[in-house]
Amino acid sequence: MLDKSPRPTPINVPSDLAAHWMPFTANRAFKKNPRLLAGAKDMHYFTVDGRKIIDAASGMWCTNAGHGRTQISSAIAKQAEALDYAPPFQFGIPQAFELANRIAELAPAGLDHVFFCNSGSEAADTALKIALAYHQINGQGSRIRLIGRERGYHGVGFGGTSVGGIVGNRKLFGSLLTGVDHLPATYDREKQAFSKGEPDYGTHFADELERLVNLHGANTIAAVIVEPMAGSTGVLPAPKGYLKRLREITQKHGILLIFDEVITGFGRLGFAFAAERYGVVPDMLTFAKGVTNGAAPMGGVLVRDTIHDAFMSGPEHAVELTHGYTYSAHPLACAAGLATLDIYRDEKLFERAHGLEPKFADAVMSLRNEPGVVDIRTIGLTAGIDLAPQADAPGKRGFAGLNSAFHDNDLMIRVAGDTLALTPPLIVTEDQIGEIIEKVAKVIRATA
Repeated sequence: MLDKSPRPTPINVPSDLAAHWMPFTANRAFKKNPRLLAGAKDMHYFTVDGRKIIDAASGMWCTNAGHGRTQISSAIAKQAEALDYAPPFQFGIPQAFELANRIAELAPAGLDHVFFCNSGSEAADTALKIALAYHQINGQGSRIRLIGRERGYHGVGFGGTSVGGIVGNRKLFGSLLTGVDHLPATYDREKQAFSKGEPDYGTHFADELERLVNLHGANTIAAVIVEPMAGSTGVLPAPKGYLKRLREITQKHGILLIFDEVITGFGRLGFAFAAERYGVVPDMLTFAKGVTNGAAPMGGVLVRDTIHDAFMSGPEHAVELTHGYTYSAHPLACAAGLATLDIYRDEKLFERAHGLEPKFADAVMSLRNEPGVVDIRTIGLTAGIDLAPQADAPGKRGFAGLNSAFHDNDLMIRVAGDTLALTPPLIVTEDQIGEIIEKVAKVIRATA
């Protein structure tokens, strides 16, 4: 049943929505039938007309601790009053060093240095630049090639778009960076359909890296970047043994391995980072989203000691890495990050997600016999539900599902083409999981 509790007072909405060109949005369709939000608390958003919407998407993979956490907003307000901005080039603030230390403590041993930026896109481009620079200063300047993966997503910068493998994100932007190649996607529906957790089939997809090494030469390849779970493309968990095999091959050939954990970081898969879940330590690890619970823009790169230390040479007055952003380690973002990490620790949200994983998986798998469902994948507190596309309009059924969820079922979900993605905050209860699944079933039937 739809929620019938009292609604907040509706707010004023501009009569003209034309000026705002919205990102990754079907703008014309949106402005004909907007999905406008006015507030949020715990597991729910509130619409401008006062409806209460259960959030099955953590906003956009961000709000792992739920919405409206006063501990975070109070920390941001207190910091804004004390220090609103500080230049990150040649100056620093104590909170940035404290946050870096705490993030490094959560990471696998050896990833002891943090370079801050403002988003997952910036984090990916930062990691790629560090990889290229590292080989330059190590006397291996021929290592200029970057390897991504088909169906991978690493943000919207030129570097991240180049190594990314979602066709729709690439096709408008020309040749992008040269010297880039891609591993195959790890998904085979025929052999992996309706998998809970890591699919048994697919370790061998990592061996394609050997083929690329033979094609291009190991001495030309700087880095490989992959997501431990490809989220934006529709939730594709890494097959069992896949990441370990990639690590073996990259180490064998002196290639850096980068994990993009912008989505998987901070509890999404039941651990601080997916690297811990899989027992694989990359050379760099990117993060964003959950680091501040979405309350302030922040991203970063965790870097191995050996890489960081290679830059610490030459005159001490000289800049070691000519890279950074005006808002790197912004005071408000650092305050949000510290408060967020306190909540994760004090409420044991990573452990909570780990404990809920099997119950969440069972609940989502109950949808497998709904009309048009062709596959379901679950891992951590994340799931992808593939719907059979309309023959004449791929993606239209998923878009209809997005609208049905919001307008008719008081539900927020993510969609990727004709895939419905569920990724609720880690505070979700078993009853709320049941409510989400009930609503998703109605969405699927409405779009059949």
